[in-house]
This record gives sequence, structure tokens and C-alpha cells, in this order.
Amino acid sequence: MSVRLQSLLSSLGVDVRFYRTAVLDEIYKSYVRTARAKGLSGATILVKHVLRNSLIPIVTFIALAIPHLFTGSLMLETFFGIPGLGNVSLNAIHSADMAVVRALVVLGALLYQGVNLITDLAYAWLDPRVRLG
Repeated sequence: MSVRLQSLLSSLGVDVRFYRTAVLDEIYKSYVRTARAKGLSGATILVKHVLRNSLIPIVTFIALAIPHLFTGSLMLETFFGIPGLGNVSLNAIHSADMAVVRALVVLGALLYQGVNLITDLAYAWLDPRVRLG
């Protein structure tokens, strides 16, 4: 089993428990009871009401994990000698090549800002209350 697959599977339990908690928090709210009282099917309630409202914390959780994936891949490449950005960054730091170090820092910052922008756009798409009036 590859190292990346093993690290993905080791954190899967924590992720699934968080997703389960987010969905369970929404299932027991009053608007779900109201939808059941109106006679909507369980699938309609789950997809249209519960899933859409529980996606806000899930999107936040995923957005916070993406920068860690980037830095984790840098460390894995460095430790195992895999050619990539991690190996390039370590060589640049050891040889004091500040241009490459700056480029990698800018790349990481752009990745972080891009993920934050996509997350904010996803919030506006998922929840109409978040949109600007």
C-alpha cells in the first residue's frame, strides 16, 4: 500500500465522524420535523434540506484540510526522495536559493487564497443567506 493511500485511510475515520456529526446536527432541527409533518419523503428531506444545510461545516472542514495536504506532500517528497516541490524546496533552502524559496512561498499563499475564495463562493451557492444583499 502506498504511503499517500495509507495516510488518506488513517484520517478517514476522523473525517467521516465529523461529516456524520454535521448531518446529525441538522436532522434534529425543527425545520426537518416540519418537513416530515408536511408529508415529504425521507429522501427529499435528506437531500434538499439536511444535506444542503450540513454542507457548510463540511466545506469549511475540507477547505482547512487542503493547505495541510500541500505541506504534507512537501514533507513526504522530502523524506522519501520523491522528485517534486518538496525536494526542490529543501534543496533551495540548503543552497540559500531565495528566489526559489520565495516562489514556493508565493505558490503556497496563492493556493491558500484560492481555496479560501472557492470556499466563500461555495458558501454563497449553498446558503442564500450568505449572499450580499
